[in-house]
Amino acid sequence: MTPARRMPAMIGRNGVAYGSSSALSLSQADLLDSHHLQQAFQQQLFDQIPSTGVDSSDNIIHGRSDTLADEFESKSCSENPDGTSGDDGQEDPNQRPNKKKRYHRHTQHQIQEMEAFFKECPHPDDKQRKELSRELGLEPLQVKFWFQNKRTQMKASSTTTLLLYNQHERQENAQLRAENDKLRAENMRYKEALSTASCPSCGGPAALGEMSFDEHHLRLENARLRDEIDRISGIAAKHVGKPMVSFPVLSSPLAAAAARSPLDLAGAYGVQTAAGGLGADHLFGVGAGAGDLLRSMSTGQLDADKPMIVELAVAAMDELLRMARLDAPLWGVGAAGAQLDEEEYGRVFPGGLGPRQYGLRPEASRDGAVVIMTRDSLIEILMDANRFAAVFSSIVSRASTHEVLSTGVAGSYNGALQVMSMEFQVPSPLVPTRESYFVRYCKNNSDGTWAVVDVSLDSLRPSPVLKCRRRPSGCLIQEMPNGYSKVTWVEHVEVDDRSVHNLYRPLVNSGLAFGAKRWVGTLDRQCERLASAMASNIPNGDLGVITSIEGRKSMLKLAERMVASFCGGVTASAAHQWTTLSGSGAEDVRVMTRKSVDDPGRPPGIVLNAATSFWLPVPPKRVFDFLRDETSRSEWDILSNGGAVQEMAHIANGRDHGNCVSLLRVNSANSNQSNMLILQESCTDASGSYVVYAPVDVVAMNVVLNGGDPDYVALLPSGFAILPDGPPGAAAPHGEGAAGSLEPGGGSLLTVAFQILVDSVPTAKLSLGSVATVNSLIACTVERIKAAVCGEGNPQ
Repeated sequence: MTPARRMPAMIGRNGVAYGSSSALSLSQADLLDSHHLQQAFQQQLFDQIPSTGVDSSDNIIHGRSDTLADEFESKSCSENPDGTSGDDGQEDPNQRPNKKKRYHRHTQHQIQEMEAFFKECPHPDDKQRKELSRELGLEPLQVKFWFQNKRTQMKASSTTTLLLYNQHERQENAQLRAENDKLRAENMRYKEALSTASCPSCGGPAALGEMSFDEHHLRLENARLRDEIDRISGIAAKHVGKPMVSFPVLSSPLAAAAARSPLDLAGAYGVQTAAGGLGADHLFGVGAGAGDLLRSMSTGQLDADKPMIVELAVAAMDELLRMARLDAPLWGVGAAGAQLDEEEYGRVFPGGLGPRQYGLRPEASRDGAVVIMTRDSLIEILMDANRFAAVFSSIVSRASTHEVLSTGVAGSYNGALQVMSMEFQVPSPLVPTRESYFVRYCKNNSDGTWAVVDVSLDSLRPSPVLKCRRRPSGCLIQEMPNGYSKVTWVEHVEVDDRSVHNLYRPLVNSGLAFGAKRWVGTLDRQCERLASAMASNIPNGDLGVITSIEGRKSMLKLAERMVASFCGGVTASAAHQWTTLSGSGAEDVRVMTRKSVDDPGRPPGIVLNAATSFWLPVPPKRVFDFLRDETSRSEWDILSNGGAVQEMAHIANGRDHGNCVSLLRVNSANSNQSNMLILQESCTDASGSYVVYAPVDVVAMNVVLNGGDPDYVALLPSGFAILPDGPPGAAAPHGEGAAGSLEPGGGSLLTVAFQILVDSVPTAKLSLGSVATVNSLIACTVERIKAAVCGEGNPQ
């Protein structure tokens, strides 16, 4: 760019240079005549144009107008009274020798202020220019020129951008035209090749363009069916040992383009097909045994079965959605929520999962609730085996993810597919657990709802005995305002429950033990508990020694671990080996021993678990209120030695006042004995209630109350699990008690369980004296509870 011409300042009648800022004052009326004023303004414009060697602190301007803008962003011309020059040293011979001009850069502050003002008002009036010049220490004319050049700069920039965009568009259009010409030429070559094609069957000219729509559709369907037969034959050959049936391949060029359809559940689960008429006993008649499911699977063994698993999961999702949305006559009223009508189910799902397995009893229920948890949080819990087992610790004793076939799409769980195994429990050693090996599939539906479905994969791990088969079960989740979600739960299984104790048979047969009502009730209660744990302040209902949010959270976390440990140690899990004691006054007391080594949450040594279950002719709520009340604790707790119990801290974690965590202090009647602290949690819902407690060390509890890590507090939880004895209005189980002794609401099934450290040395042997002591303790506790709630017998 050619450097701008520098003009000397014009000299007025009084010898004043018009190029200086002092010569631009218009208040001196007699200073200039009109001719000289015009020359002064022209000279001012030329003097403000910088050379190309001066860099702008803001922008690099292009063109003549851009050079002008750059100067007024960076420099201004002012009079130099000292005669020093900021220019290149050249002098004008018509100007006095001691008067030279000098250029000054605008300060960074001045540029920033004018830039900010320009964003608000690109066209300031005289009053605004004068105010701005007064604030920045500039002349109004300098401010005016800066804004003029800034506007010119903006116009030039937008024009350049538009030119570049038009040039890019022209180049892209040229490329597209070239590609279009190339595709047109290629299309002509293909048409020419097809016109000379011949039929492979008759040798005559092929007439592909004359094929009717029906013929085209039939060819596609034929190819799909043959591919389906080949695949099912392969599955049959793998599981039965028969060779694959070979079918001739059509010579149609359209056969390779046939799309595969989702697997029909009737074919997958053994309904008669064209592939040899294989029944359910051949394809899916045997499943994983109860003791082998959790250890029979390892990563990488499902590669060959992935297509079948995916198609099975898709079909199971379709069945779950229909079962969750349909009402009568498919669903009727039952004790455990909505009860499935088996005949209507057979009509609505004629194929289903094939015929019912011999020796297995169908059990299906549906229930729903609005829970205080977001949809995304619920899905994260359902798709994480560890978190799922923690939330449903009273139902799930063990959970494992064997293989993740799909993690979902677009960073969400939509389309996630996992192979899992779980063990489901009832808090009593009299009810065997149910083990299931299944695939879990998560999907985002078109109506905005999310669904998670489970369906058994027992056929992939054959075993002589099948105890539990999980038909499409799961939940439908609909997002609600204010962080709530509407959950519809469907539980559909086939089980062999012949080994259930007669005391619990009415409860299990009604669906209350493992049905949807128990799942939904537990989820609702746990959501309230999690909401309480996440509270940012201490509610008014919390009392006692809790003074900080961190201490409150640590105490709730410790109580959560205590309840999970209790539930996992009182069931008839395959991992437990219970021994029934005989010759005692207690009712079928079962004991087992466990060694605790290197477990920071348990004291080291030999731990003896003892549990018993019995029936009480009073409603579960009455039993629950009696056992959780600290004022009546001395009536059944032998270890308190009759001392008064005081509640030191109280945390409410649910709408029901019975859902709470308490820290109790037992004041010993003997002044020589130290007081004992007990951590207790009581929780209740429509499916059952729990009162769990454990003695805690005073020093460790102080650490927890100050927000310390509760994982290192050693606990041996004991407590009670209270369940209804069956559906409302049922008679006493096993003929116990008089029928007229049942109060409204039915009786209760109470499980009492103790965990006691009998030896602090893990390698020590269990003595018969320790077993007898624990047996006597649990028998005496049972008698005291009976005497207190039923008014029978004498407490020992």
